[in-house]
Amino acid sequence: MKMDSDLLHSPAVGLAEEEEADMNDWKLPLAFMKKRHLEKIEGSKALAQSWRMKDRMKTVSVALVLCLNVGVDPPDVVKTSPCARLECWIDPLSMSPQKALETIGANLQKQYENWQPRARYKQSLDPTVDEVKKLCTSLRRNAKEERVLFHYNGHGVPRPTVNGEIWVFNKNYTQYIPLSIYDLQTWMGSPSIFVYDCSNAGIIVKSFKQFALQREQELEVAAINPSHPLAQMPLPPSMKNCIQLAACEASELLPMNPDLPADLFTSCLTTPIKIALRWFCMQKSAKLVPGVTLDLIEKIPGRLNDRRTPLGELNWIFTAITDTIAWNVLPRDLFQKLFRQDLLVASLFRNFLLAERIMRSYNCTPVSSPRLPPTYMHAMWQAWDLAVDICLSQLPTIIEEGTAFRHSPFFAEQLTAFQVWLTMGVENRNPPEQLPIVLQVLLSQVHRLRALDLLGRFLDLGPWAVSLALSVGIFPYVLKLLQSSARELRPLLVFIWAKILAVDSSCQADLVKDNGHKYFLSVLADSYMPAEHRTMAVFILAVIVNSYSTGQEACLQGNLIANCLEQLSDPHPLLRQWVAICLGRIWQNFDPARWCGVRDSAHEKLYTLLSDPIPEVRCAAVFALGTFVGNSAERTDHSTTIDHNVAMMLAQLINDGSPVVRKELVVALSHLVVQYESNFCTVALQFIEEEKNYTVPSPANTAEPGNLTPVRDSPAIPRLRSVNSYTNIRAATTTRNLNKSLQNLNLNEEGGPAAFSPGNLSTSSSASSTLGSPDNDEYILSFETIDKMRRVSSYSSLNSLIGVSFNSVYTQMWRVLLHLAADPFPEVSDLAMKVLNSIAYKATMNARPQRILDSGSLTQSAPASPTSKGTHIHQAGGSPPMPSASSSSLTNDVPKPPAREPPATRPPYTPTLGGQAPHSHQFPRTRKMFDKGPEQAAEDGDEPGGHRNYISLSLQTGLCDWSAKYFAQPVMKIPEEHDLESQVRMERQWRFLRNARVRRHSRSITQRGVSRLDDQIFINRNPGVPSVVKFHPFNTCIAVADKDSICFWDWEKGERLDYFYNGNPRYTRITAMEYLNGHDCSLLLTATDDGALRIWKNFADQKNPEMVTAWQGLSDMLPTTRGAGMVVDWEQETGLLMTSGDVRVIRIWDTDREMKVQDIPTGADSCVTSLSCDSQRSLIVAGLGDGSVRVFDRRMGPNECRVMTYREHGAWVVKAHLQKETDGHIISVSVNGDVRFFEPRSPDSINVLQTVKGLTALDIHPQANLFACGSMNQFIAVYNANGDVISNIKYYDGFMGQRIGAISCLAFHPYWPHLAVGSNDYYMSIYSAEKRLR
Repeated sequence: MKMDSDLLHSPAVGLAEEEEADMNDWKLPLAFMKKRHLEKIEGSKALAQSWRMKDRMKTVSVALVLCLNVGVDPPDVVKTSPCARLECWIDPLSMSPQKALETIGANLQKQYENWQPRARYKQSLDPTVDEVKKLCTSLRRNAKEERVLFHYNGHGVPRPTVNGEIWVFNKNYTQYIPLSIYDLQTWMGSPSIFVYDCSNAGIIVKSFKQFALQREQELEVAAINPSHPLAQMPLPPSMKNCIQLAACEASELLPMNPDLPADLFTSCLTTPIKIALRWFCMQKSAKLVPGVTLDLIEKIPGRLNDRRTPLGELNWIFTAITDTIAWNVLPRDLFQKLFRQDLLVASLFRNFLLAERIMRSYNCTPVSSPRLPPTYMHAMWQAWDLAVDICLSQLPTIIEEGTAFRHSPFFAEQLTAFQVWLTMGVENRNPPEQLPIVLQVLLSQVHRLRALDLLGRFLDLGPWAVSLALSVGIFPYVLKLLQSSARELRPLLVFIWAKILAVDSSCQADLVKDNGHKYFLSVLADSYMPAEHRTMAVFILAVIVNSYSTGQEACLQGNLIANCLEQLSDPHPLLRQWVAICLGRIWQNFDPARWCGVRDSAHEKLYTLLSDPIPEVRCAAVFALGTFVGNSAERTDHSTTIDHNVAMMLAQLINDGSPVVRKELVVALSHLVVQYESNFCTVALQFIEEEKNYTVPSPANTAEPGNLTPVRDSPAIPRLRSVNSYTNIRAATTTRNLNKSLQNLNLNEEGGPAAFSPGNLSTSSSASSTLGSPDNDEYILSFETIDKMRRVSSYSSLNSLIGVSFNSVYTQMWRVLLHLAADPFPEVSDLAMKVLNSIAYKATMNARPQRILDSGSLTQSAPASPTSKGTHIHQAGGSPPMPSASSSSLTNDVPKPPAREPPATRPPYTPTLGGQAPHSHQFPRTRKMFDKGPEQAAEDGDEPGGHRNYISLSLQTGLCDWSAKYFAQPVMKIPEEHDLESQVRMERQWRFLRNARVRRHSRSITQRGVSRLDDQIFINRNPGVPSVVKFHPFNTCIAVADKDSICFWDWEKGERLDYFYNGNPRYTRITAMEYLNGHDCSLLLTATDDGALRIWKNFADQKNPEMVTAWQGLSDMLPTTRGAGMVVDWEQETGLLMTSGDVRVIRIWDTDREMKVQDIPTGADSCVTSLSCDSQRSLIVAGLGDGSVRVFDRRMGPNECRVMTYREHGAWVVKAHLQKETDGHIISVSVNGDVRFFEPRSPDSINVLQTVKGLTALDIHPQANLFACGSMNQFIAVYNANGDVISNIKYYDGFMGQRIGAISCLAFHPYWPHLAVGSNDYYMSIYSAEKRLR
């Protein structure tokens, strides 16, 4: 033995063990860590989409004004010899002047027509001022609001003047006549585009701006002062929407190089490929391309608009490159305006980038307004030079030998660059330069598949990528591709459209308009498509039919309903979820689709999904059934029957384990309530009547002495509202304590003084813990009333009621809603409270009798009427008013619907004499629930026009939008927890190493044997009487629960980490706690004796504790003071939670599916007091209140699963423990102190030890073979496995050796030899083995 233990501590073995322990931790599943637990169930904030062109424009008219005066040079320009002569590629001196002028005009028109064939072109050759005026005004008149282009060539007239004039001619060409830009602006109006091809053209741009500014000021003057002379004149048009392109700066002359055309600027703008190739040949680098001459360039085969020919391909590459340069250099909005709004403007600006590059090489700087950043040095120009080089180098052989043309590798290379960006990059960086090129490539069949694949991968990066792609202009391209029948494009297009619609759902209209929905209907119906692509298709269809009747109509015609119903049972959960959401949306407020669903018995097919293992799928099915019954069309008997049928099916989900499902359930039922309002009003009135006449035995009144809790010492501050325990818990604790003590001063429902206990909060799980609500809306039914109604309906025989037969569907639904209003999850109960109060309000308003104020009626308060504010009727008679039950003080401290806006502020309240009641007004003691409570005078004035309707048709949970977020987020990215480098992964690794260290270290202590356990290592006074204590398995935190709150202590440092309210109603108490995922991201589960389970996160750290989920683990548990409450046992390996208590079954919950998987009948008439399970052997051991210990095998059917019953104890079993080893024994202890050891296969105990009688608490150390007993006699005894007492603890250390109080709870640490003890004197202490051992 000695050798073994030495071996155990050798480092090599230790290390191997540590790694092994690590592996086990990695394999353990995590509970409640899915997306639905970690984030709020709501859609993402919609990004403002600016990609849609608000105002697409066309340039409809073009004025070509040529002032050439061929043969006569203007006086202010001295030309070189030889000089640039070509105008529109024509030498004017090669023909007669008049013919030259006309030919040049015609050529210029042809060059423009290549870019905009549909415009009206008007030439004005060597014109006078009047001709220009006539031309401009007629074009503007015809163009109306569209754009007009004014092209000015001033090569035959003087340069523009600094006064803002350009030159034209007089009638007989003897004089140059100035034409003011101001007049030109007036004639041309806006929107316009001006092109100036002349020397010093920059001057015109400057003058234009000054005149435009002057106009703005005139407009302002005229607007402010109508009597001003300016206001009498016709208003000058605003020049805001004008664009100008000028050939050079104000001080520059046009280049005169004889190898270039004279109108170099015009050539760049209208014949870019021709001039770009010529310029390329004039560079020194062109010598590297052998055999290429200027003559050869003229012979390049092909047409500009045929992309398969050399010329067409160059043009295509040129478009892609200039577009890309612009997109990368310009601000987004400017890019949209110049490059996406108007086809002709876009072409001119793309070509302007070339003009800037070429003309700058001749010391000329083209100018534009709006001004562009310089682009002539952009790296993409090198890609252009390479493409030209590759093309030209093939020319000699193509022309001379007729060899085939090899296509440019440009697009393939750019796609590779894009791919590199996608694979190599980091998250936060500039967008990829090649995005506009990817767009161009979609046009080519050769690269289309690859381009779509890369585009999809880019869109997958997140909503920002989708917005970028839309702003580049991808939309029309992918819309057009939906007309393609190529099967290989289907998966890619479906993915891309899912991404687009997840970010911008407004595209639904475009899709329906272009029949795009048919594409996705065919994908959905295609059984060979993988499930994930069908999921995306059905998501897209769900967006198309979402509150859009045209889409609903189109998809109904397209047989969407039958298609969806076929896929309801698909094994892919996300597909099932979206199929259900899609169905729910197509018949939402669209009756034809509902009847189509009825014919296909859609509701019956959806029922199967109500028990789906995936909560989101159940949720989607509830949503679909909710909208199915929520149609407001005319009702027939048939449809009513269907509605009732659906309602009864939905009611079965009342105790579903997932709050998301129950929230959806409330919304679905609210649709029914709206449909059948009058029936529900009748039921509500009956319940209200019944509630008034019935008193529920309140468990709070029969508190046993042991549960009495003194009021905490605190000054009485009147009228504190119970704080919203779910948002800011930590800040609230002190106020809450005051609140508790104050509320306990009230008389409870029966009128007797309530037991002072921290549980007597008048708040509920949620309803009254929400702060006020807007509009001074008061709830008619307080939480307490609803709770009482709920209990009334289950206690009393309600069959005596007249009216609707009491077991009608409406009654059942009302009960379901009452049950949901007491839901442990606040969001569920808030929604249910809204629905109930809406009906209660309508019922009481309709049933309200007319008030007749005679002397008799003064003894009662006025009937409930939220509209009659300020009718304050005083109490008759002289008795002083009694402080009333807070539970029904409707007008003041009533639970409020949760505030969406900031809560309505109330006037501060000054306490009445003595301030004996925590409420600002007193009520008669016998006040009924619906009586009008006294009002605050301050509210008399603001009488609302009628009570706000609580339920509108828009009651929603955000489930669908939240589900859609999945498609907006990256799908292909490795999740963080699988990324070995991520912080999440590192933190997890650190935790697992810590766990292995704790296991190893504690094992070394327990293996040496613990001979004493009385070293007090921690003591502190807990805020409430400890009722359950639980050590965290691996860190130094311990949770201590009192009746309704949980305190966290760091037992090593001795400090309090946190204290918060668990949210259970006042007549319930916490009876069990478990740490879930203790090895990793810990959650705390609390169980209360009404059968509710709540799970918390973010406790004991700097954040606010949050409720992750809560559900009714056991239904029909009636909290009693002497029951076992609720007992649980947690199995991390399987994710199963065993629950039992004051019921006749052991219920097993699967936390992964959030649903009940098994009910095992205990076969006994007493409560279960203790549970212990072993996943390896599938055994569950239960200790019962009648002294029996029962063993169940959960693999067997309900009738034969009880495999053993031991009846050796004569009294209540305090603890039954099943050892986890393969041949582990059962250890059980009863109140009488007899400890019995059983071997699960043999019918009798194999060992018995006797300890103290009168046990109140006991725990067994799972590793160290110790057990500790605590009793009413105020001491703790610790025993080893042989039954020898190793320690007796009676006094606290320090504190003058104060005696320990009656022991209320105790617990061992799962690994360390630590024992935590809570006693009725509020103290919490921890004892451990001697220091030298630790």
